[in-house]
Amino acid sequence: MKFTKILIHGFWKDLPPFRLVLGLCPALAVTNSAENGMGMGLAATFVLVFSNMLISALRKVIPDKVRIASYIVVIATLVVLVEMIMKSYFFALSQQLGIFIPLIVVNCIILGRAEAFASRNPIYLSFADGLSVGLGYTLSLTLVGTIREILGAGSWFGLNIMGHNFEPFTFMVKAPGAFICLGIILGIMNFWSRRRGEIFIQT
Repeated sequence: MKFTKILIHGFWKDLPPFRLVLGLCPALAVTNSAENGMGMGLAATFVLVFSNMLISALRKVIPDKVRIASYIVVIATLVVLVEMIMKSYFFALSQQLGIFIPLIVVNCIILGRAEAFASRNPIYLSFADGLSVGLGYTLSLTLVGTIREILGAGSWFGLNIMGHNFEPFTFMVKAPGAFICLGIILGIMNFWSRRRGEIFIQT
């Protein structure tokens, strides 16, 4: 029961970036297309899942005084690995995401889950937590990227779906469009949560 609860909490209760309000930098910077949003989310999910599992496995070995530094070493190693994989098999996507792949190292979501969950729970629960939060993050970035790409370019995953007569709102694929899209989604989720009597931002 606990495993199932943890496996689904990242899709609403602790949904980043809308619930935890973390990982906003990539959410604003790389989501000018659905492909970029999904690619960034899956890269972060890979790092999140394996860092959670490794930190959970080593939680009784890592000295308390150097735990944060140790977490960063684990996360940085996995980020280098995912960057190498993307450059080998998804080179065009890695070029589009650019510096934001290495910056996964300092993503607050990953370090936060390591400190708040993986360092205190067994491996199988840490795996479930990493997968849940990671896929929730992926869905969030893909959603923002989908809205921005459709309205800003008339396409979805590079395919023209709005027809040749569509006049795109080009500002949606630029920085202002990212803020507007993220703000509207946050507003809708906040409204929905208040109607259901939920606390929107988890503290």
